[in-house]
Amino acid sequence: MGLPADIVLVNGSLNEALILKREILYKGMNGRFVERFFLSPSTSYIFKPLTNNDQLGKEVWIHDHILPQFPAIYPKIISYKICDKPELNWMILEDLGTLIHEFNKTIGLEVIKWMAWWHSIPIEKIKDVPTTALKPKFEDIITDVCCFKDEFLHQLPELGLERKSIEHVYLLLEKNKLSNRKVLSHGDLHVGNFSIVEDGLKILDWEHTHLNMPYWDLYHLIDMSHPLFPKSVTQELRQQLLKEYVDRVTFELDDDLFMREYHLFSAVFSIWMIGLIKKDLHASELKWPEEQLNRQLGETIISLKQCAETLFS
Repeated sequence: MGLPADIVLVNGSLNEALILKREILYKGMNGRFVERFFLSPSTSYIFKPLTNNDQLGKEVWIHDHILPQFPAIYPKIISYKICDKPELNWMILEDLGTLIHEFNKTIGLEVIKWMAWWHSIPIEKIKDVPTTALKPKFEDIITDVCCFKDEFLHQLPELGLERKSIEHVYLLLEKNKLSNRKVLSHGDLHVGNFSIVEDGLKILDWEHTHLNMPYWDLYHLIDMSHPLFPKSVTQELRQQLLKEYVDRVTFELDDDLFMREYHLFSAVFSIWMIGLIKKDLHASELKWPEEQLNRQLGETIISLKQCAETLFS
Protein backbone atom coordinates (compact mmCIF):
# COMPACT_ATOMS: atom_id res chain seq x y z
CA MET A 1 0.00 0.00 0.00
CA GLY A 2 1.44 3.33 -1.07
CA LEU A 3 0.93 6.70 0.55
CA PRO A 4 -2.24 8.57 -0.49
CA ALA A 5 -1.47 11.92 -2.07
CA ASP A 6 -3.55 13.72 0.57
CA ILE A 7 -2.18 11.90 3.62
CA VAL A 8 -1.03 15.29 4.96
CA LEU A 9 -3.45 18.20 4.87
CA VAL A 10 -2.56 21.71 3.69
CA ASN A 11 -2.27 22.80 7.34
CA GLY A 12 0.59 20.32 7.89
CA SER A 13 -1.37 17.79 9.95
CA LEU A 14 -2.17 14.17 9.17
CA ASN A 15 -5.44 13.42 7.41
CA GLU A 16 -7.44 11.62 10.09
CA ALA A 17 -9.93 10.28 7.54
CA LEU A 18 -7.23 8.05 5.99
CA ILE A 19 -5.60 6.79 9.18
CA LEU A 20 -6.54 3.59 10.99
CA LYS A 21 -4.51 4.29 14.13
CA ARG A 22 -1.79 6.64 15.40
CA GLU A 23 0.74 6.49 18.25
CA ILE A 24 2.69 9.44 19.67
CA LEU A 25 6.42 8.60 19.88
CA TYR A 26 7.87 11.80 21.35
CA LYS A 27 7.44 15.55 21.64
CA GLY A 28 9.82 17.86 19.81
CA MET A 29 11.48 21.00 21.15
CA ASN A 30 8.76 23.18 19.58
CA GLY A 31 5.92 21.13 21.07
CA ARG A 32 5.02 19.17 17.92
CA PHE A 33 4.72 15.39 18.07
CA VAL A 34 6.48 12.67 16.09
CA GLU A 35 3.99 9.86 15.51
CA ARG A 36 3.59 6.36 14.08
CA PHE A 37 0.47 6.10 11.95
CA PHE A 38 -1.21 3.07 10.38
CA LEU A 39 -2.95 2.94 7.01
CA SER A 40 -3.82 -0.72 7.66
CA PRO A 41 -3.07 -3.18 10.47
CA SER A 42 0.22 -4.08 8.73
CA THR A 43 1.20 -0.80 7.03
CA SER A 44 2.69 1.97 9.13
CA TYR A 45 4.91 5.02 8.70
CA ILE A 46 6.50 7.68 10.88
CA PHE A 47 5.17 11.23 10.64
CA LYS A 48 7.77 13.79 11.67
CA PRO A 49 6.81 17.45 11.56
CA LEU A 50 9.53 20.03 12.01
CA THR A 51 10.36 19.63 15.72
CA ASN A 52 13.04 22.34 15.90
CA ASN A 53 12.50 25.45 13.81
CA ASP A 54 16.24 26.09 13.46
CA GLN A 55 16.60 22.78 11.58
CA LEU A 56 14.22 23.62 8.73
CA GLY A 57 15.04 21.53 5.64
CA LYS A 58 18.31 20.18 7.03
CA GLU A 59 17.32 16.54 7.51
CA VAL A 60 15.97 16.28 3.95
CA TRP A 61 19.16 17.85 2.58
CA ILE A 62 21.34 15.35 4.48
CA HIS A 63 19.11 12.49 3.32
CA ASP A 64 19.36 13.55 -0.32
CA HIS A 65 23.03 14.60 -0.50
CA ILE A 66 24.98 12.55 2.05
CA LEU A 67 23.14 9.44 3.18
CA PRO A 68 22.86 7.87 -0.32
CA GLN A 69 26.57 7.03 0.14
CA PHE A 70 25.73 5.06 3.29
CA PRO A 71 24.61 1.47 3.77
CA ALA A 72 21.06 0.96 5.08
CA ILE A 73 21.74 2.12 8.64
CA TYR A 74 19.22 4.98 8.59
CA PRO A 75 15.45 5.31 8.08
CA LYS A 76 14.50 6.45 4.58
CA ILE A 77 12.35 9.50 3.93
CA ILE A 78 9.29 8.53 1.88
CA SER A 79 7.74 11.96 1.39
CA TYR A 80 8.21 15.51 2.65
CA LYS A 81 7.30 19.16 2.36
CA ILE A 82 9.66 22.09 2.88
CA CYS A 83 8.46 25.68 2.89
CA ASP A 84 9.15 28.96 4.67
CA LYS A 85 6.42 28.38 7.28
CA PRO A 86 7.85 26.04 9.96
CA GLU A 87 4.43 24.70 10.99
CA LEU A 88 3.80 23.42 7.45
CA ASN A 89 7.06 21.43 7.18
CA TRP A 90 6.90 17.66 7.59
CA MET A 91 8.45 14.34 6.62
CA ILE A 92 7.12 10.80 6.39
CA LEU A 93 9.74 8.11 7.05
CA GLU A 94 9.78 4.36 6.84
CA ASP A 95 8.75 2.70 10.09
CA LEU A 96 11.58 0.62 11.59
CA GLY A 97 9.24 -0.86 14.20
CA THR A 98 9.43 -0.57 17.96
CA LEU A 99 12.87 0.77 18.89
CA ILE A 100 14.65 -0.01 22.14
CA HIS A 101 17.19 2.63 23.07
CA GLU A 102 19.86 1.25 25.35
CA PHE A 103 23.62 1.41 25.74
CA ASN A 104 25.96 -1.47 26.49
CA LYS A 105 29.30 -2.78 25.27
CA THR A 106 27.88 -4.74 22.32
CA ILE A 107 25.77 -1.87 21.03
CA GLY A 108 28.54 0.65 21.69
CA LEU A 109 31.03 -1.33 19.63
CA GLU A 110 28.52 -1.65 16.78
CA VAL A 111 27.95 2.10 16.73
CA ILE A 112 31.71 2.70 16.88
CA LYS A 113 32.20 0.44 13.86
CA TRP A 114 29.91 2.55 11.70
CA MET A 115 31.03 5.86 13.21
CA ALA A 116 34.63 5.05 12.28
CA TRP A 117 33.37 4.26 8.77
CA TRP A 118 31.60 7.61 8.19
CA HIS A 119 34.39 9.53 9.95
CA SER A 120 36.79 7.99 7.43
CA ILE A 121 34.93 9.41 4.43
CA PRO A 122 37.22 12.15 3.00
CA ILE A 123 35.39 15.40 3.64
CA GLU A 124 36.64 16.86 0.37
CA LYS A 125 34.37 14.32 -1.38
CA ILE A 126 31.29 15.75 0.35
CA LYS A 127 30.24 19.22 -0.75
CA ASP A 128 28.34 21.85 1.21
CA VAL A 129 28.21 19.97 4.52
CA PRO A 130 27.16 22.37 7.31
CA THR A 131 29.98 23.50 9.59
CA THR A 132 27.74 24.13 12.59
CA ALA A 133 24.81 22.38 14.25
CA LEU A 134 22.37 22.89 17.10
CA LYS A 135 24.90 23.04 19.96
CA PRO A 136 27.63 25.70 20.15
CA LYS A 137 31.03 25.06 18.62
CA PHE A 138 33.53 23.45 20.96
CA GLU A 139 35.55 26.67 20.95
CA ASP A 140 32.53 28.45 22.41
CA ILE A 141 32.04 25.68 24.97
CA ILE A 142 35.67 26.17 26.06
CA THR A 143 35.04 29.91 26.44
CA ASP A 144 31.98 29.27 28.61
CA VAL A 145 33.81 26.71 30.76
CA CYS A 146 36.70 29.10 31.34
CA CYS A 147 34.37 32.02 32.13
CA PHE A 148 32.68 30.18 35.00
CA LYS A 149 35.84 28.44 36.25
CA ASP A 150 35.78 30.05 39.71
CA GLU A 151 32.07 29.35 40.13
CA PHE A 152 32.55 25.71 39.09
CA LEU A 153 35.52 25.17 41.39
CA HIS A 154 33.38 26.50 44.23
CA GLN A 155 30.78 23.82 43.49
CA LEU A 156 33.23 20.89 43.59
CA PRO A 157 32.49 19.76 47.19
CA GLU A 158 28.75 19.46 46.53
CA LEU A 159 29.46 17.65 43.25
CA GLY A 160 31.83 15.21 44.96
CA LEU A 161 34.76 16.11 42.71
CA GLU A 162 38.40 16.54 43.73
CA ARG A 163 39.80 20.02 43.20
CA LYS A 164 43.28 18.88 42.10
CA SER A 165 42.00 16.79 39.17
CA ILE A 166 39.60 19.51 37.95
CA GLU A 167 42.26 22.22 38.25
CA HIS A 168 44.51 19.92 36.20
CA VAL A 169 41.81 19.83 33.47
CA TYR A 170 41.82 23.64 33.36
CA LEU A 171 45.62 23.69 33.28
CA LEU A 172 45.70 21.28 30.34
CA LEU A 173 43.04 23.35 28.58
CA GLU A 174 45.22 26.45 28.88
CA LYS A 175 48.34 24.69 27.59
CA ASN A 176 46.88 22.51 24.84
CA LYS A 177 45.07 23.17 21.60
CA LEU A 178 43.21 20.09 20.38
CA SER A 179 43.97 18.66 16.95
CA ASN A 180 41.95 20.37 14.24
CA ARG A 181 41.05 17.33 12.13
CA LYS A 182 37.47 17.54 10.87
CA VAL A 183 35.23 14.60 10.00
CA LEU A 184 31.64 14.09 8.94
CA SER A 185 29.80 14.15 12.28
CA HIS A 186 26.30 12.85 13.02
CA GLY A 187 26.13 15.67 15.53
CA ASP A 188 23.66 14.31 18.09
CA LEU A 189 24.55 10.67 18.66
CA HIS A 190 22.98 10.14 22.09
CA VAL A 191 21.32 6.87 23.09
CA GLY A 192 17.92 7.95 21.78
CA ASN A 193 19.29 8.23 18.26
CA PHE A 194 20.37 4.64 17.68
CA SER A 195 18.81 1.23 18.14
CA ILE A 196 19.32 -2.38 17.18
CA VAL A 197 16.45 -3.70 15.03
CA GLU A 198 15.99 -7.01 13.24
CA ASP A 199 18.43 -6.35 10.42
CA GLY A 200 21.06 -4.58 12.52
CA LEU A 201 21.95 -1.13 13.79
CA LYS A 202 19.92 1.91 12.78
CA ILE A 203 21.08 5.49 13.32
CA LEU A 204 18.32 8.10 13.51
CA ASP A 205 17.90 11.88 13.24
CA TRP A 206 20.67 13.02 10.93
CA GLU A 207 19.51 16.65 10.78
CA HIS A 208 22.42 17.77 12.98
CA THR A 209 25.06 16.37 10.61
CA HIS A 210 27.99 18.75 10.15
CA LEU A 211 31.79 18.87 10.09
CA ASN A 212 33.41 18.58 13.50
CA MET A 213 36.23 16.96 15.45
CA PRO A 214 36.03 13.16 15.83
CA TYR A 215 35.63 13.67 19.57
CA TRP A 216 32.17 15.23 19.11
CA ASP A 217 30.41 12.03 18.04
CA LEU A 218 32.54 9.95 20.40
CA TYR A 219 31.56 12.08 23.39
CA HIS A 220 27.86 11.94 22.51
CA LEU A 221 28.05 8.16 22.23
CA ILE A 222 30.23 7.41 25.26
CA ASP A 223 29.91 10.18 27.82
CA MET A 224 26.92 12.34 26.92
CA SER A 225 24.07 11.81 29.39
CA HIS A 226 20.38 12.24 28.55
CA PRO A 227 17.35 12.63 30.85
CA LEU A 228 15.37 9.92 29.05
CA PHE A 229 18.02 7.27 28.51
CA PRO A 230 20.03 5.99 31.52
CA LYS A 231 23.61 5.03 30.76
CA SER A 232 26.48 3.60 32.77
CA VAL A 233 30.06 3.92 31.50
CA THR A 234 33.18 2.59 33.21
CA GLN A 235 36.76 3.60 32.52
CA GLU A 236 37.33 0.11 31.09
CA LEU A 237 34.42 0.37 28.65
CA ARG A 238 35.48 3.87 27.57
CA GLN A 239 38.98 2.58 26.77
CA GLN A 240 37.57 -0.39 24.82
CA LEU A 241 35.34 1.82 22.70
CA LEU A 242 38.10 4.35 22.00
CA LYS A 243 40.55 1.58 21.08
CA GLU A 244 37.98 0.07 18.71
CA TYR A 245 37.60 3.46 17.05
CA VAL A 246 41.36 3.94 16.67
CA ASP A 247 41.69 0.48 15.17
CA ARG A 248 38.91 1.05 12.62
CA VAL A 249 39.42 4.56 11.21
CA THR A 250 41.41 4.68 7.99
CA PHE A 251 43.26 7.93 8.71
CA GLU A 252 46.44 8.01 10.77
CA LEU A 253 46.26 8.77 14.47
CA ASP A 254 48.77 9.19 17.24
CA ASP A 255 47.09 6.75 19.63
CA ASP A 256 48.39 8.28 22.87
CA LEU A 257 47.63 11.85 21.76
CA PHE A 258 44.17 10.83 20.61
CA MET A 259 43.38 9.21 23.96
CA ARG A 260 44.58 12.26 25.92
CA GLU A 261 42.69 14.66 23.71
CA TYR A 262 39.48 12.68 23.97
CA HIS A 263 39.60 12.66 27.75
CA LEU A 264 40.27 16.41 27.80
CA PHE A 265 37.44 17.05 25.35
CA SER A 266 35.11 14.87 27.42
CA ALA A 267 36.05 16.54 30.70
CA VAL A 268 35.48 20.03 29.28
CA PHE A 269 32.18 19.08 27.64
CA SER A 270 31.00 17.46 30.89
CA ILE A 271 31.81 20.60 32.89
CA TRP A 272 29.72 22.56 30.40
CA MET A 273 26.90 19.99 30.58
CA ILE A 274 26.85 20.15 34.38
CA GLY A 275 26.24 23.89 34.10
CA LEU A 276 23.34 23.34 31.69
CA ILE A 277 21.74 20.60 33.80
CA LYS A 278 21.95 22.70 36.97
CA LYS A 279 20.27 25.58 35.11
CA ASP A 280 17.50 23.18 34.03
CA LEU A 281 17.08 22.05 37.64
CA HIS A 282 16.70 25.63 38.85
CA ALA A 283 14.38 26.76 36.04
CA SER A 284 10.85 27.87 36.93
CA GLU A 285 9.48 25.30 34.50
CA LEU A 286 11.39 22.02 34.25
CA LYS A 287 11.99 20.66 30.75
CA TRP A 288 12.29 17.18 32.24
CA PRO A 289 11.19 15.60 35.53
CA GLU A 290 13.52 16.49 38.41
CA GLU A 291 14.37 12.84 39.06
CA GLN A 292 15.56 12.40 35.48
CA LEU A 293 17.61 15.59 35.55
CA ASN A 294 19.28 14.53 38.79
CA ARG A 295 20.16 11.16 37.29
CA GLN A 296 21.56 12.92 34.21
CA LEU A 297 23.61 15.17 36.46
CA GLY A 298 24.96 12.19 38.38
CA GLU A 299 25.99 10.38 35.19
CA THR A 300 27.74 13.51 33.89
CA ILE A 301 29.64 13.95 37.17
CA ILE A 302 30.83 10.33 36.98
CA SER A 303 32.08 10.80 33.40
CA LEU A 304 33.88 14.01 34.37
CA LYS A 305 35.45 12.36 37.41
CA GLN A 306 36.70 9.36 35.41
CA CYS A 307 38.12 11.43 32.54
CA ALA A 308 39.71 13.97 34.87
CA GLU A 309 41.32 11.21 36.95
CA THR A 310 42.67 9.57 33.78
CA LEU A 311 44.24 12.86 32.71
CA PHE A 312 45.72 13.40 36.18
CA SER A 313 47.22 9.92 36.54
